[in-house]
Amino acid sequence: MSFIYKDLTEAVHSGEKLLSVLIDPDKFEERSAETFLLNLPENVTHIFVGGSTVKIYKTETTVQAIKASTNLPVILFPGDHSQITESADAILFLSLISGRNPEFLIEQQVKSVSQLRNSKLEIIPTGYILIDGGNKSAVQRVSNTKPIPQTEVETIVNTALAGQFSGKKLIYLEAGSGAQISVSEEIISAVKEAINIPLIVGGGIHSKQQLRRSYEAGADMVVIGTAFENGDFL
Repeated sequence: MSFIYKDLTEAVHSGEKLLSVLIDPDKFEERSAETFLLNLPENVTHIFVGGSTVKIYKTETTVQAIKASTNLPVILFPGDHSQITESADAILFLSLISGRNPEFLIEQQVKSVSQLRNSKLEIIPTGYILIDGGNKSAVQRVSNTKPIPQTEVETIVNTALAGQFSGKKLIYLEAGSGAQISVSEEIISAVKEAINIPLIVGGGIHSKQQLRRSYEAGADMVVIGTAFENGDFL
């Protein structure tokens, strides 16, 4: 049964703001999992695991170490089909709808079917939109797609709506790992007003002030990765 998406939507409808930490398996020490998780803010509600490129089997060992130290939902955020493990609770079934590279629009998804068709993972279709964060992100390099400039608000809104109309259950606005500029409040607000599915925002958020502004603009869930990895979230 599907519980994670149900719980997520119920939290959104009740006005609860969600916070996920994104763990990149290639940058994570499994032996330090318990300490890392204990040092996270109390308001973290979900754990995402994934990266643009991850060594084979590193996702599984990372998820197992995290699951041994927390009861928080662990959701895969895969860069490709090799990053799937049954050890997690759910998977964001990502489609890079801002790009035009078929490899990340549909081909990686097709490659994952043999692993997912009989899987116990909760599969959550997600429209993934790459926004210009002021630098060349790992997603941009790996996917060979261009981010949408932050000035093109209408294009971003229309892309989000296209994702919703095509059956996505979540929209994820991503400025990229280590982004110099986070997704603007104008973009978050415009997308949130247009769609009626939960909105996730990530990339370039390094402070509680930025987190609060993203929530106030309309983000239902904010994802923080690099700032927690580096221990410089303020």
